[in-house]
Amino acid sequence: MQPTEVKRVISVNVGMPREARVQNTSVLTAIFKSPVEGRVALKGINLVGDRQADRTVHGGPYKAVYLYPSEHYAYWAEQLPGMELPFGSFGENLTSMGIREESVCIGDTFRIGSAVLQVTQPRMPCYKLGIRFGRPDMVRRFWLSGRSGIYFSIVQEGELGAGDSIVQAGSGPEQISVSDVVRLALSEEKDPEMLARAMRAPLYGGWKDLLYSRG
Repeated sequence: MQPTEVKRVISVNVGMPREARVQNTSVLTAIFKSPVEGRVALKGINLVGDRQADRTVHGGPYKAVYLYPSEHYAYWAEQLPGMELPFGSFGENLTSMGIREESVCIGDTFRIGSAVLQVTQPRMPCYKLGIRFGRPDMVRRFWLSGRSGIYFSIVQEGELGAGDSIVQAGSGPEQISVSDVVRLALSEEKDPEMLARAMRAPLYGGWKDLLYSRG
């Protein structure tokens, strides 16, 4: 019998909005996250010490916590040779081990520390990812890679920290993975059955409108 892969948080990362220079102008962004030690509280729609610069497209109840699998860092190290990639480089709040987009479904709930989080949507990258990496092609590269990361809402406030286990507490109603949603958005081929499940799932952030327009 294969051993069960341990799912855990390996880094908790936060950041506040700051000005970033882009050509001849400045942009307010909170994509620059840094690892923090100790326990971090999740309250309302944020981790304590973390904020979003533009709430019209970032943050809110269905993008309260962003997780990015540490397993993706090896891929990006090959894609971006010579670039330093500390945890938090993709603007994620939680860098994880053992939990990936293909194994997590929309609506799944997880207990991390004393908090409970629910999977709400993949990440749709915006131009600020290009600012973070200093290359405008990064948005397209990130999107086409299929390595979207996972957004969560906060079901139960609590505290978490690096080293905490990620324990599944409930399953989404439609069993459609985060990767399935991204594939539906990227693929030219139609999958009516999967699209129907996506439309029934607790999927947020404009994804249903996007998928419907493509379906």
